[in-house]
Amino acid sequence: MTAAAVSSDLTMTKEPVSKTFVFYIVPEFTMLAFTSAIEALRLANAVMGEEVYRWRIVSVDGDPVRSSCGLSVSPDRSVAAERSSTRAERPNMIVVCTGWHVERTVDKSVAGWLRQSRNFGISVAGICTGAHILANAGMLAGSRCTIHWENLPIFRETFPSVIVSGGLIESDDDIHTCVGGTASFDMMLHFIEKDCGRRVALAICEQAIVDRIREPFERQPSPLRTLGSVNPLVLSAVQFMEDSIADQTDIAAVARHIKLSRRQMERLFARELATSPSRYLLELRLDRARLMLLQSSMAIIDVAVACGFVSGSHFAKCYKASHGVSPQQMRTQRPRSAYVPSLGRAGSRASLGRMV
Repeated sequence: MTAAAVSSDLTMTKEPVSKTFVFYIVPEFTMLAFTSAIEALRLANAVMGEEVYRWRIVSVDGDPVRSSCGLSVSPDRSVAAERSSTRAERPNMIVVCTGWHVERTVDKSVAGWLRQSRNFGISVAGICTGAHILANAGMLAGSRCTIHWENLPIFRETFPSVIVSGGLIESDDDIHTCVGGTASFDMMLHFIEKDCGRRVALAICEQAIVDRIREPFERQPSPLRTLGSVNPLVLSAVQFMEDSIADQTDIAAVARHIKLSRRQMERLFARELATSPSRYLLELRLDRARLMLLQSSMAIIDVAVACGFVSGSHFAKCYKASHGVSPQQMRTQRPRSAYVPSLGRAGSRASLGRMV
């Protein structure tokens, strides 16, 4: 069914809506997450045959902002101008759009604006790594949120009072977060469905060639999600490893968790993943350490402890053997992604289907 057909055929059971979104962008924001959110709103207007949703773009100073892919976006106004909006001009929701190096984009004036907006009853959302900005503004203490998987380890260390999940979308007390990418499209579809009904949301999917609306509780990609069709006992073991990385969990504890002997578990990993449980756990720890080194200024010994290593020297030795450089050298080099360099490593978990 075409958008025009849907528009002419719709018999709304809900009251007509008219909402305004403000998209706040920062340097190195992720274009995919940003445009996915806006395109959902644009398609809603096309399907409905009227301007149900409006939006404007804001940056700290009102100047153009360069995205992570190199394209720049010119905002409509600055945060200061937005903050001085009249009651009639206030948006229904502010969407914080971030990306790589989000910790560099923290701004006190923005934090004050976001808190003030919540006091006015304005909904707030963070996409990709936007939860970092919201947490830094003190808006997520004791609340549930989600964030892109690359940022999960350092986010949990930096904001221990926040309840962070691995799901695609989280909503708590009218503060919404999603992991970015195409999940931004899903989050907007849920808002649109609530406003305009299921038929409108499904018609948008048809227009965008999207096969379904993903549920908020669906988990984002992770080592566990990208292993493919392996034995459920292996999946259970990997989940246990991921959940207890900081606890210096040993392989015997993993074997007890899945109710196998250590020897049985080693044979199972060799058959299913072509590696040993010990090697798999070590690479999990090294992967998490790499994320934390790249995304924070934490002392290297603190990174080692947070990733379950018994000492700084043991961590440094393992890290250099795996990555070819010391933890300090890795931090100095600052590669763009935490996983791209490992794609070519023979025997690495990347060869087992790890997403990048």
